[in-house]
Amino acid sequence: MREIESLYTFTVFTPTFNRGYTLPSVYRSLQAQTFSDFEWLIVDDGSTDNTSDLVSAWQVEAGFPIRYIYQANRGKHVAYNRGVREARGKLFFIIDSDDSCVPETLERFKYHWDSIPEEQKHGFSTVTALCMNENGSVLGKHSPAEVLDIERLDLQIKYRTLAERCGINQTALLRQYPFPEIEGERFISEGVVWNRLSQRYKTRYVNEAFVRKQWLTDGLSASSVAMRAKNPIGACLYYAEYAALPVPTAWKIKALINYIRFSFHAGLGGRAVADGASRTSLILMLLPLGYLAYLLDQRRITGE
Repeated sequence: MREIESLYTFTVFTPTFNRGYTLPSVYRSLQAQTFSDFEWLIVDDGSTDNTSDLVSAWQVEAGFPIRYIYQANRGKHVAYNRGVREARGKLFFIIDSDDSCVPETLERFKYHWDSIPEEQKHGFSTVTALCMNENGSVLGKHSPAEVLDIERLDLQIKYRTLAERCGINQTALLRQYPFPEIEGERFISEGVVWNRLSQRYKTRYVNEAFVRKQWLTDGLSASSVAMRAKNPIGACLYYAEYAALPVPTAWKIKALINYIRFSFHAGLGGRAVADGASRTSLILMLLPLGYLAYLLDQRRITGE
């Protein structure tokens, strides 16, 4: 793949779908940034609201470049892949369409990235910070050190810190790890990419909070199980890969139960589930639990 020249330090990337009512908060927070060498790249995943009109007005008045790309609705992960391909920043910062960031966000991210010794940067993919709610309270636990260099999985295993986080990534690395695009499916867990990256690269975790998160009823997190049930092949891929990672046995078992669960959502029978997995004997043992989880999902989703 031909490498795109980096014209900016950051590409601030926002995937959006019918979020004209929340995007102004993102825009205002970018206007207030103390570091100005960035572009704002918006990939609109098929909006039918006033998003295009809003962005057109901002492109005229903003003090920073705004690029707007419209595509037919295919899901956030496809919009993400498009954003990574189109990005002109060396570092890639994702801010969702219902979030906002503090004025020093890009300045502090650059500081922390620059603090990694130059000869070590090739071994890092990411700098990750904390998130907070609209009242300024940090979401989840802090890391055990103010600055911690560790692989993502090691952080979860050793310290059990699963706080909501935001981060910057090397754009060139992200181009090597695109989301799988599965025909007919419009969602796949972000963990697919982050887990793949974490097997080869470290993350620098910092105990500063940069992004304010909102939890909206029309957000992806509000209907997680239903979303995965509607996109079961991607869910199976995530859990199959997770079960193969060097994680504790209990975590592997949970992942395999979920693999079975969403395999049934995909319309596969029990034998097909077992035959399609690398751990056939264990899958057969866990088959009843996965099928029970599937049945409970059906009751929740249908309301019966």
